Amino acid sequence: MSFVMGLTVVTAMGCGLIAGLFFAFSVAVMDALGQLAPSDGVAAMQRINRVIVNPVFLGVFFGTGALCLALMMIAVPWRGDTVWLVLGGVLYLVGSLGITLICNVPLNNRLARVPADSLEADIVWADYRARWTRWNHVRTVSSLLASASLVLGV
Repeated sequence: MSFVMGLTVVTAMGCGLIAGLFFAFSVAVMDALGQLAPSDGVAAMQRINRVIVNPVFLGVFFGTGALCLALMMIAVPWRGDTVWLVLGGVLYLVGSLGITLICNVPLNNRLARVPADSLEADIVWADYRARWTRWNHVRTVSSLLASASLVLGV
């Protein structure tokens, strides 16, 4: 197996891991939290947002982004088969990393400032869940398509 092929496989696996995490939130976690009282849902999501910032998650999430960049740089001498590597990289960097940093993290930061047992939490929670989940769907699809594109590049 060539170096580029191995790098592509590892990167596709990283995209797939992240897609799976986002998928779980889209189809189960956010619905479950939405069934709780708003104060409990806010408190649970605040805890999740703190706990997920750990070396394993950050290593896979940002490491996959770095691998995407590396693959895109390797693919610069454009050949027909490298378009999948570039497409996969762009999908992950924009649709997963970019959306997270531009959309989901600011929503998380806003939620973190709200006391879970306040009246404000009820209003913020409903808006947060709707917007956060909508952007999470985009991240899920983007990460999955990035993985598929990289697999096609192999």
